[in-house]
Formats: sequence, C-alpha cells, structure tokens
Amino acid sequence: MEEAQLVVALAGNPNSGKTTVFNNLTGSRQHVGNWPGVTVEKKEGQFVFEGKVIRVIDLPGTYSLGAYSEDEAVARDYILFERPDVVINVVDATNLERNLYLTTHLLEMGANVVVALNMFDELKTREVDIDVPRLSKLLGMPVVPTVATRNKGMKELVAQALQAAKDGVKEPLKINYGKEMETELAAMEQEISSNPGLPDNLSPRWLTVKLLEGDEGVLKWLNKYPGLERLLARRDEIVNQLEGIIGEDIESFVADRRYGFIGGLAREVVTRRKTAEERLSTSDKIDRVITNRYLGIPLFLLAMWVVFQFTFTVGDPLIGWIEDFFEFLGGATGPWLEGLGVSSLISSLVVDGIIAGVGSVLVFFPNIFLLFFAISLLEDSGYMARAAYIMDRFMHTLGLHGKSFIPLLIGFGCNVPAIMATRTLENKRDRMITILINPLMSCTARLPVYILFTAAFFSAHQGLVVFSLYLLGLVLAVLMGMLFKRFLFKGETSHFVMELPPYRVPTLKGTLIHMWERGSIFIRKAGTIIFATVVLIWVLSSLPWGVEYASQESILGHIGSFVVPIFSPAGFGNWEAAVALIFGILAKEVVVGTLGVIYSVEGAGLTSVIAQYWTPLAAYAFMVMTLIYIPCIAVIGVIKRETNSWGWTGFAVGYSLVLGWLMAVLIYQVGMLFGLG
Repeated sequence: MEEAQLVVALAGNPNSGKTTVFNNLTGSRQHVGNWPGVTVEKKEGQFVFEGKVIRVIDLPGTYSLGAYSEDEAVARDYILFERPDVVINVVDATNLERNLYLTTHLLEMGANVVVALNMFDELKTREVDIDVPRLSKLLGMPVVPTVATRNKGMKELVAQALQAAKDGVKEPLKINYGKEMETELAAMEQEISSNPGLPDNLSPRWLTVKLLEGDEGVLKWLNKYPGLERLLARRDEIVNQLEGIIGEDIESFVADRRYGFIGGLAREVVTRRKTAEERLSTSDKIDRVITNRYLGIPLFLLAMWVVFQFTFTVGDPLIGWIEDFFEFLGGATGPWLEGLGVSSLISSLVVDGIIAGVGSVLVFFPNIFLLFFAISLLEDSGYMARAAYIMDRFMHTLGLHGKSFIPLLIGFGCNVPAIMATRTLENKRDRMITILINPLMSCTARLPVYILFTAAFFSAHQGLVVFSLYLLGLVLAVLMGMLFKRFLFKGETSHFVMELPPYRVPTLKGTLIHMWERGSIFIRKAGTIIFATVVLIWVLSSLPWGVEYASQESILGHIGSFVVPIFSPAGFGNWEAAVALIFGILAKEVVVGTLGVIYSVEGAGLTSVIAQYWTPLAAYAFMVMTLIYIPCIAVIGVIKRETNSWGWTGFAVGYSLVLGWLMAVLIYQVGMLFGLG
C-alpha cells in the first residue's frame, strides 16, 4: 500500500444513507466485485483530499456485527483483520437509538470510529434536536452532522477522518454489564490476556464478551489457539452460573445492556418538542395508504405499469435515432469496405454479422437505461422496501416466505445477483424454493426481445403488453413456489421483519450512478458475449461455403429445421425462431442478435421483417417462451454454485423448459380457438 494512502471503511445500517456517502466521496472512481470466497458485493473507490489518496471500502449494510449473516461476517472480519485506518459509521439521525447499536459494536471492538450523523436536516421537520458536541463527548469520538443527499458535511467528515487517523485508536468502549457479569468478565479477560497464543490485535474484553455470548465466528477463529478447551470449559461454567442468576440467556442480557446504554445516551442528547402521537411523520401518513391491506398491491401494480409506460414513452424516440445511426452505418460500411478491396466474405461478416447482430441489440439500450433509472428512483425514494412489505403479506397467504420477494424484485434487473441474494434467507428450504423460481422473473436481458416484438405488433400498447409479461412471470413464480413447497420442500414458513425507511426525494446523482452500475452490464455483454455469439451465428449462417447466406441450407438452417417441429404448436414454427431460442440460452439478448444476423437487418428493418413473418398471437407466445424457458448460461452457473448440486441445476433447467413450452402452446392454441390468430 502506498505510504500516502489512507484506508477508510464505511459501516452502517441498511437505509442509513451509507451508499450515498460512498457515491459522494468516490463519484465515478469506484468498482464493484465480490468479497473473496463469498457472494456478498464489494464496493471500493478512492478520492484525493488535501493531497492524500483515500481508499474507501463500502462494507455491507448491517444492524450489528454478530456475524449471524454473511454480510455481518464480511463487515466484522474486514474491520478486525484488515484494520482500516478509520471506520466512518453512517448513522441515521432520525433513528438514533437503533443505529447506535452498530456503533457500540464498533467501539467495543476497538475500531477507530468517526460518526456521520446523516439525514440531519430531517430532524427539523420532526422537531427533534440532537446535542452533537455532547454526543461526541459521551461516545469519545468525532460526530459530524451530514446530509448526504445534498452532499453536505462531506468535507468536514473527511477532515475528521484524517484527524482520527493521525490521533490513532482510542481505548475500546466499556459498557457496564452489571456487577455479576463484570466480575466474571474481569477474571476471564485476564485469562485471555495472559494467553500468548491468542490474537493480539483483538480487544481482550470484546473477545471475552463474544465468548460468553457463544459467538460461533469467534469460536472458529480461536479453534487453532492453545488452551482453548480450558477456556471454553471456564466459559461454560461462567455462563451457567450467570444465567442462573439473571434468569435469561447471556446473549439477550448483553443486548439489553447495550440498548440500556444507548437509551441513556439518547436521553442525554435528544430533545423532542412533540409527543409520539404528534410526531406522526409524513412517511407514516403516506404508509397508511401505500401499505394498506387492500390498496397496497393494486398501487404496486400501478407503479410498475407507470414504470413501463415511462420506459417506452421516453425511450422510443431515442431508439429511432439509434436505429437511423445503425442503418446509416451498415449502408455506408459495405461500400467503404468494397472500395478498400476487402473481400465480400469479410464485408458480410462486418455488415451482416457484427453491425446487424450487435446493432439489433444496442438499439434498445435507451429503454434498458430508462427502466433502471425508474427502478432506482423507486428504490432511493423508499418505495421498493414498501413493495417487499406489501408482497410479504400476500405471499404468506399462499404459504410462501415473504422475504423471498426481495430476491425476486432484484430479479427484475438480473437473475444472477438475485439468486446470490437468497443467501439472506435463513434456512435451506426457503433458499431452494426462491432459487428455483427466481429465473421466472423477467430480467432486463429479455427486454430487447419484448421491445422488438411489441414494436412490430403492439406499438400502441407497448407498455401494457410488456407489463403483462412481467406480471405473468411474477404469477408463475408464486404458483411454482406453492407447488415446490407442497411437494418438494415441506415445512413451516418463517416470517421476517421488514424495515421501512422514511420516504426521501432521490438525488439525481445517486439515481444516475445506480442506473449506470446496472445498465453498463448490458453494454459490456454487447461487447463480449453478444459480439462473440453473433460472429458464431454468422459463421454457421455462411457454411457450408456456396450456400445462400442464412438460408435453410446453411448449418444454422439445418439446426433450426431439426428442432422446429417442437415449437410449431406454439405458433412460431420457423427455423429462425428455433435458432434464436437455442442461442438465447447463452444470453437472452442474443435472441434479438440472432434474428438480426439471420435477416441481415437491425433496428426498424428488423421490426418490419418480423411483422412480415409472424402473427401477433405467435409473437406473444414467443415472448412468453423467451420469458420462461431455460435460464441463460450465467444463471445456470450461479444455480449450480448456490445449490452445489447438478441435480437441482438440471431440474431448474428442465422444469423451466417444459413450463415455457406449455405456456407458449397454451396461449397460442387458446388464442386460435378464439380467432386471434
């Protein structure tokens, strides 16, 4: 590490504004990956302040550092063993007591902490005052008021972090756990301190408290140190004795004492000018409508409909400009290459393969970015947390786990991180069901297919038709979850507590950053997977040499002709459709790219060709098939990794293929019976 570099870790509760602070500090100078060995997201960035390079690590949002979840374990291990110079603890000023629970964990561990007292402006509307200097004195560390959404307090926060790094780590916080426990703590702490084999970078008192709590993570760390058996025997003796005296388990007792310390602290520094009833916030008033038992789900569906209407109303004119560009590019490139003396084969590869194939996918990037923009607005405003809460109640009526809806919501963006997010579910049964139904959620990779076919047949109602596909995926996910619960994974459904953050006005900067983080994945896929696939499709469309390009006599045509009878009952009995679905397994965007290569057109030209060879009913059945059938290769890979079973991976692939075919056939055949063909 460079000598001039300072390492700062950001820690905080979910919805405390930690991500906004991270974005304010690092801007575009950040990258996202995974922590080594786990699927938890790792965000890292850097910036320069007063000539000092500061590297910022955004730790997963947690309520404590008990290591009960993978997020907590990652955050705690990083602070303990990587020892960042400073930990900036982002605290929601409007929920001080709840947020300070994490603060007490950090201080007891001996971390070098600076508190960012965020959302400080909201205290005024709630008629609450916090004595910041007194809070800083009582905690023994700097406390800086911030308003991250307006970029206020950031310079002061960084300045305090630099000063804290110079001053070094102070003595760990000591919470008084009562006479009986303090006596035993002191004795056992002495025993731990005198053991030369134990980690010297850990606070002996904190280590003692965690041992008494029975923290499994700490026990794993200490497993290789000498004298552990004697230490654990002593620990069991103390726990039995204390629990007999206090009448409850040690873990609950310790948590109560921490909250007691926090409660006393809050009474010293917080002044409220209204009673609890008078303090009914704007968020509470809105929630009376938004989370209403009868209005919640209809309002959620309305919000999703508005999102899709916005996506197409604003995006379609932009698509027209990009279509014109690729049509110009394809028309100009061919003659230009011919003028350079380039062979007709290479010219066909560039024009018919790369420009037509990749271009047919890239024309839809305005819709995809607009969709992510709209979803980011809903998330940053606090509404998506309400959506999970609303659907929790609904899913429990069906016997499903309400917490499963959170990964399902993530699946609207991409099924890969959505399946990874199932690790937040507590038991294997809930994780397995959620993993198996998650690919039914319509990710943005399917959106180019929907846009292409709705533009060809349903241009007047694009938003409504695409909304129906997303809704169909959600309904099928719930129904399949019920079936799996009944026949494959029997057991009780567990409940969860969903935090509802206050409603806030999203910042344009934060929303654009979130939009780019997600949308840029689409562009990277266009430059890698989709590019490689369209080149392969062009080669298969050109071989054997001498056949007409992209004809039924080509290798590609033979592949499509072999499987086309399977899809004929669903209305798309042409070899081009069959081939598009086969290559769509690599990435769902490739469905459009394949059709672009086969028909040697992109943009508006591809839409016109589609309209000639398909019917509206067959087009809708094809979109349903694209929604449901085999997940893409990346999703199949993550299913294998998360289930650690080829059997369950094969089951996920098999059932989705059968379900997709049955739904497509059902829609087409029923439509034909009603004369919609």
